[in-house]
Amino acid sequence: MEHPLMLKPTSAATVDTKTGGLKRFFRLLWKQRALVLMSVPFVLWLFLFRYVPLWGWIISFQDYQLGKGLWDQEWVGFKQFEALFNEPRFWRALRNTIVMSFINLVLGFTTAITLALLLNELRQIVFKRVVQTISYLPHFISWVVAAGIIQVTLAPDGIVNELLLRLGLIKDELLFLGIGEWFWGIYGVSIVWKDVGWNAIIYLAAIAMIDPSLYEAAEMDGANRFRKMWHVTLPGIRPVIVVLLILNIGYLLESGFEPQFLLGNGMNMRYSENIDIFVLKYGIQLFNFSLAVAAGMFRTVVSVILLVIANSIARRLNETRLY
Repeated sequence: MEHPLMLKPTSAATVDTKTGGLKRFFRLLWKQRALVLMSVPFVLWLFLFRYVPLWGWIISFQDYQLGKGLWDQEWVGFKQFEALFNEPRFWRALRNTIVMSFINLVLGFTTAITLALLLNELRQIVFKRVVQTISYLPHFISWVVAAGIIQVTLAPDGIVNELLLRLGLIKDELLFLGIGEWFWGIYGVSIVWKDVGWNAIIYLAAIAMIDPSLYEAAEMDGANRFRKMWHVTLPGIRPVIVVLLILNIGYLLESGFEPQFLLGNGMNMRYSENIDIFVLKYGIQLFNFSLAVAAGMFRTVVSVILLVIANSIARRLNETRLY
C-alpha cells in the first residue's frame, strides 16, 4: 500500500495545475477584453429576454386570472396540458407547424446552397455582385409589405392569373389563397423568394475559406467545374451545413408567425394556422394565458429535445456538432 506522504506531491501538483490554468484563463480573458466587452450586450439581452421570462412557466400550472397576484392563483397541476392535448385544433396547428417548418428546412437549405455554389462559379464579378444583391434584397422587406406583394401577385386579376390565362393553362381565374391545400406550397415559395439570398451569404463565406490549392489539385487531376463543386466545395462547407442543420432542427416547431398570419384567411385556415396563431387566437385573445403558456412550454421542451437528439446523432457520425 502506498505511503500517505506520497500523495502530497501529487495533490500539490494538481493544485498548481489548476492555479496555472486559472492564470492562463484570466490572462487570455484580459488579452481578448475587447471581444469580451463586445459580447456583453448580447449576453445581457440573452439573459433578460430568454432566461428571465422562464419563471413565467409556472402560469401553465395555474388557472391564471387577471387581477390576482401570481402566487395567489389556483394551482391546477397538469390540467392545462390535458386541455391542450385534448384540443383537436392544437393537433391541427401542430401538424401545420411541422409541415411548414419541414418545407422551410428543405427548401431553405437546398436553394441557399445551390445559389451559393452557382454564385461561386461566376467569373464576372460585377454580374455576380448584382445577382447577389438582388437575391438578398427581399430579406430587408418587412413581411407586411412582402405579404401585400404576394397577395397582389396571386389575386384573381394579378399577374400570375393573367399569365396563365394568356398561356391557355387555365380558363378562369384562380383564387390561390382561397384554396387551403395550396397554402403550404405558396408559403414555401414565399420563404425561398424572401430569404434565399440572405441564407446563401454564410455559405459563400464558408466557400471563401476553402484552400484554393484544393481546386488547383482537382483541376490537375482533370476535374471539371461540376466535379470541383461536388468533391471540393461541398465537402469544404459540410461542417457549416451540419451545424446549421442542427440549429434549424431545434426550430422545427417554430415555423414563424408573420407569413401565416398575413397570408392566412378563413378559407385556408385549416392549413395556415400554426402553433403561434393557435396561442394568439385561443390563448391570448381569450385571456386563457395558462393555456397559451402551456403551448409555448410544450414547444420549447420539444425543441430542446430535438436539438439534443440532432447533436447526438452528429456526434455518433463524427460530424461537426455544437458541443
